[in-house]
Amino acid sequence: MALENASLVTEFILMGLTSQPDLQIPLFLVFLMIYMITTLGNLTLILLIVLNSHLHTPMYFFLFNLSCIDFCYSSVVTPKMLMNFVVKKNVISYEGCMTQFYFFCFFLISECYVLTAMAYDRYVAICNPLLYNVVMSPKVCSYLMLASYLMGFCDGMIHTGCVLRLTCDRNIINHYFCDLFPLLQLSCSSTYVNETEVLIVGAKNIFVPTLIIFTSYGFILSSILKISSTEGRSKAFSTCSSHLIAVSLFFGSCTYMYLNPSSSGSLDTGKISSVFYNILVPMMNPLIYSLRNNDVKIALKKTLTKRKF
Repeated sequence: MALENASLVTEFILMGLTSQPDLQIPLFLVFLMIYMITTLGNLTLILLIVLNSHLHTPMYFFLFNLSCIDFCYSSVVTPKMLMNFVVKKNVISYEGCMTQFYFFCFFLISECYVLTAMAYDRYVAICNPLLYNVVMSPKVCSYLMLASYLMGFCDGMIHTGCVLRLTCDRNIINHYFCDLFPLLQLSCSSTYVNETEVLIVGAKNIFVPTLIIFTSYGFILSSILKISSTEGRSKAFSTCSSHLIAVSLFFGSCTYMYLNPSSSGSLDTGKISSVFYNILVPMMNPLIYSLRNNDVKIALKKTLTKRKF
């Protein structure tokens, strides 16, 4: 949406999640509470992992990165969303919109691959425990994270570059943040290249991680079935099912939004779908991956005890 010719677009107006006046304050309070839980949960997990040496393992290294991404990711989108509920006109500059869109893409794509690395880590830990320290060495873990961020950086640049090539003379975005399809709807020029690019890059970033994650958990569940203890099997199933619910919610809502041809024409439905991967999943991740974990509970107790003295 480059500012070319007679185009005078220097700022955009975000329409928000809903235009119904009666829902503005209740929704503001609900999403403010969710954002506070997301921030507190992820920052607490980050601090616990940093301060407790027994959490300096590959699993918590990946969880540390996931929490950093979720904290930054939700902070890119949610504060601007909250403004829609309390101001009459939520304005964002052209530069601010493109910046928000880039970092949204960067963190979203990076999270796809961090979740993939975490699933692979659990697969190695459960299915090949004797080789775990060799396969998941600090060097390998660092490379996996570097690759995750590199994918986010490169694909975020591709998405943003394709949006910048378009021209527009309209400035009302039917969304609560600068998302891809709402921006494409403002274009005065052809969006064929953009739609093709979304299909190719989006499919790669959704289907490849999804395939690896569910294959890993397939092997994990197969190993769990071999556990003789009913209690141990039940506990393992409970943990895996909660992980799979969070992953399915994240990738399922992303698939509906970006790979469903009808989603671009039904932005109101797309808004609801985006709430899942933008707002709910970053809140759920620290709860699912940490609060049910005894190591994290012990680390929290130790940290609180030290602070008392």
